[in-house]
Amino acid sequence: MKNLIALLSLLFLQIASSQNLPKSQLSTDQSTNFKIGDNDFMLNGKPYVIRCGEMHLARIPREYWEHRLKMAKAMGLNTVCAYLFWNVHEPEPDKFNWDGMADAAAFCKLAQKQGLYVILRPGPYACAEWDFGGFPWWLLKKKDIKLRTQDPYYLERCRMYLKEVGRVLAPYQIDKGGNIIMTQVENEYGSYGNDKEYLGKIRDFLKEAGFTVPLFTCDGPSQLKSDVRDDIFSVVNFGGNPESAFKSLREVRPTGPLMCGEYYPGWFDSWGTKHHTGSVDNVVKEIKYMLDNKASFSIYMAHGGTTFGMWTGANSPPYLPQTSSYDYDAPISEAGWDTEKFYALRNLFSGYLQQGETLPDVPARNKVIKIPEFATTEIAPLFSNLPDFIQDKVPQNMEQYNQGYGSILYRTTLEGGKVTTLNIKEVHDFALIFIDGKKIATLDRRKEEYSCKIPATRKGSVLDILIEATGRVNYGGDLHDRKGITEKVFLKDEGGKITDLYNWKVFPIALSNNETPNYLKFETGNTIMPAFHKGTFFLEETGDTFLDVSTWGKGLVWINGHCLGRFWNIGPTQSMYVCGPWLKKGNNEVIVLDYLGPSTNSLSGMELPILDALDPSLVMTKHKKENQKLQLNAMSPVFKGQAKASIEWQEVKFKNTKGRYFCLEALNGHQDNRPYATLAELYLLDQNGKEIPRTKWKVVYADSEEVDSGDGRSDNVFDLQSTTYWHTQYSETSDDFPHQIVIDLGSIKNIGGIKFLPRQDSPNGRIKDYQVYISNNPFPGI
Repeated sequence: MKNLIALLSLLFLQIASSQNLPKSQLSTDQSTNFKIGDNDFMLNGKPYVIRCGEMHLARIPREYWEHRLKMAKAMGLNTVCAYLFWNVHEPEPDKFNWDGMADAAAFCKLAQKQGLYVILRPGPYACAEWDFGGFPWWLLKKKDIKLRTQDPYYLERCRMYLKEVGRVLAPYQIDKGGNIIMTQVENEYGSYGNDKEYLGKIRDFLKEAGFTVPLFTCDGPSQLKSDVRDDIFSVVNFGGNPESAFKSLREVRPTGPLMCGEYYPGWFDSWGTKHHTGSVDNVVKEIKYMLDNKASFSIYMAHGGTTFGMWTGANSPPYLPQTSSYDYDAPISEAGWDTEKFYALRNLFSGYLQQGETLPDVPARNKVIKIPEFATTEIAPLFSNLPDFIQDKVPQNMEQYNQGYGSILYRTTLEGGKVTTLNIKEVHDFALIFIDGKKIATLDRRKEEYSCKIPATRKGSVLDILIEATGRVNYGGDLHDRKGITEKVFLKDEGGKITDLYNWKVFPIALSNNETPNYLKFETGNTIMPAFHKGTFFLEETGDTFLDVSTWGKGLVWINGHCLGRFWNIGPTQSMYVCGPWLKKGNNEVIVLDYLGPSTNSLSGMELPILDALDPSLVMTKHKKENQKLQLNAMSPVFKGQAKASIEWQEVKFKNTKGRYFCLEALNGHQDNRPYATLAELYLLDQNGKEIPRTKWKVVYADSEEVDSGDGRSDNVFDLQSTTYWHTQYSETSDDFPHQIVIDLGSIKNIGGIKFLPRQDSPNGRIKDYQVYISNNPFPGI
């Protein structure tokens, strides 16, 4: 009889498995649980240290999910952390997508197969250097929407989305036989606002959706006070100095296990800036500190992967779009390779395994192939393949024309006249200006270029403004980032007369994140005008490769219908990752959309990526003009101070002073005979000691910045990231002290103090003596 029962039970399991039911529907053992204790995480009643790593299913070809999860397990992780991106799962209102690379349930099941738990981060806001922080673009069709607030429409859409997430993923929680052990509420909300009631509503939506595992919030050390609630567990995010970060966590969360929600082993890249890396030794040292103190962690990223399609985001201010490569200098590379950092961590983790735990062998790398150089032979000029136009009196943003991604063309005729200045308010994000079909200028939002001279024109001359959307802001106060022309276009003559331009033909050139445009009419030839270029190559065998796009201008690439992402000749990325399963034996088709035109219309597949090749002539300009020099001799500082030789946050207060322009002058450093200055983060405090919002800040002068051999831009001091910093120039030449940075605050403020964070990863450049200047008007020399 026992044998019969066992046989019937086995048969039932096989039938259920063949029907692809989640394990939670198969399990009769409900004893598995995960809880938060007074000092530890508790797995089935026993203390448990979470060794977690982040990886995003939407950034990994589905065919490689299992390989990447095996890599995570082999490195020594016991958990993976995964964002869900709302815009991937609800691309149109009420139309949900859980197929292909969006199949989160399948990802969870594969993780469970590898013995990995899952920490779920469903949003609704994610950040993650993903377009719009994961929000669906169509939210911006509502002109008065207020994101991440208690705006009724916004909250209702959040509730509907999270209910759908629960329908799909709640069955995979650990207490139902699955492997999801925790779920995050929103994300780093303290970096955006302080409405804790809003967080409570998002928490309630998750509970309503069926999530019963522990819920938590995360944020950086200085932002925790803005979003910690007593009734939601908290973790802290950081990229260095775990002792200090956990001290900040303990100040707001006296009990409970310690956990780092995001530990940064590297950093993401932005167009026109240096490729970022993270020290292997520092990563090992800091994770060892956490392990020695029984603190849990999630490595962000364990494997970054690739932001395929047009899903890349941007930081602001200043506007800075991110690259499609999301390599992140993670332990597992963009292509899924084991690295020096991978083996250093595997060796570390081997000494901290829990009872009965062993490390599996490291999976072999996927095959890599070369593709011999080939040329594109056909073109589909953009202006010859336009969609139907919309007639509009004034130009509106892309979202108002029901368009999410791609580019948009605004066309009108001119009355004619002398040389004048064209002004666009504003360009979001990269514009090409044409008069009668001839390109006369490009405007780049990164450089705040919103105007250009146009030559004398005849009556009836055609003005074309072609604008590419290069990624919505994903972090900070500029989230409401609509694309195209955001307000109006006008001419301003030499006498100051303004003429608004009306009566536009608008061509929304919508592009898909998943499919090649199917309406294009190709012809033989080549061009440097905006166009789609098509070519083919033949393969005897398939494998991973890296497409060399270094001779092309700016745009997108599709291979066999898969959008690989963006390219831009300014760098640092000059190649595009191509996974083997997206190639095929025989003929393969490549389509390149290039807005600027190639210098050579050839492509090839390489065995190694190009991740760090900036074009010096095209990178972001420094905040100092040639021969410009700040003149402070006739001014008196409002404060003189001395910074501690420490990596801790430092705060000083001084007599309240009104002003719009702020100057920090570094007189020397803690390291004698070194001329460098560095600074990670800077806040100004008002007369009550509260932080002054930084959303309108703009660096107008920095005497020295390193932009060639590293990312030492001065505006890193207000990018909300402790891992990036202002660094004065050290390549080729090095400027001596004093070093100054001048910030336009956007309007006159009451300033009663400053708060700053020294560079975290090295003592090099940490400022010692400094002076503060404040003025209502621009400082002399600016």
